[in-house]
Amino acid sequence: MTEIRMSKRPSASNWGSIAALGVIWGGTFMVVSIALEGYGPLTVAAARATLGALALLGLMVALRRPLPTRAAWSYILIIGAFNSALPFSLVSWGQQYVPSAFAGISMAALPLFVLPLAHIFSDEKMDLRRVIGVTVGFFGALTLVGPNLGAAFQMGTSQGWEVLAPLACLAATISYAVSSVMTRTCPAVDPISLAGTTLAVGAVLILPPMLIVEGLPQWQGLRSGRAIIALGLFPTALAALLRVSVIRSAGAVFMTLVNYQVPLWSVFFGWLILSEDMPLRFFVALGFILCGIAISQWKTVIRILGPRA
Repeated sequence: MTEIRMSKRPSASNWGSIAALGVIWGGTFMVVSIALEGYGPLTVAAARATLGALALLGLMVALRRPLPTRAAWSYILIIGAFNSALPFSLVSWGQQYVPSAFAGISMAALPLFVLPLAHIFSDEKMDLRRVIGVTVGFFGALTLVGPNLGAAFQMGTSQGWEVLAPLACLAATISYAVSSVMTRTCPAVDPISLAGTTLAVGAVLILPPMLIVEGLPQWQGLRSGRAIIALGLFPTALAALLRVSVIRSAGAVFMTLVNYQVPLWSVFFGWLILSEDMPLRFFVALGFILCGIAISQWKTVIRILGPRA
């Protein structure tokens, strides 16, 4: 894929949108934890996908955006599964047992998983700098989930499925990486239509198992109820609009700055709002992952901060 260049220096509103996206996506994991206080993980995942899909499909109709072409639907089905149904469910289940900050830090590794997949399945090839960055970031991911790997492979009668929760969060990150590569190779589709239809696919996939396993959800009070509604509207619908606006005005390269903010905000909100314990390995892992992203995206950062092209 040809690298997209920014046509102009980012404006103040672009920087504001990037900052808002960092806060919204970084706070998602805290909101998931609050929603899980009253609802099951599949219900939380289904509500997020369904409410987000309804909001974006409604916007698509209001703005008269075109439906995806027939050639794009095979991609949309796969993207919907790997960008919403699977990761929403994995993160919601995993966050029953791990802090929200853990989930946020694991999501920071997304660009590091995208790079090798893009190397294999697209024309965006790895070079030595990116290999080094991915390697450093891998050590961060290993530091994050390392203590749980042994327990996962030695599950005995005294250990429950919760030992797999950290691996579920990391698997969600890999799922997002797969969907990112599929999105890059997808035929041209209006961004709002693509976001709305992929979320709709995710909702269709999650709703049946939710009804079978957890049943029809009931209102569980303002705290969890507001959290589950917020998940569908802010990290999905509103964030999608901000993302489209930033990419159109400042370029896709500029969007990569969000990768550095999300884990920092997830740690902050987990500490401030949820009073989560923060083991030292969380910060060591975060340091490795952010360093890996910085190394692999060094040219991107220079392009953003350097003189106008």
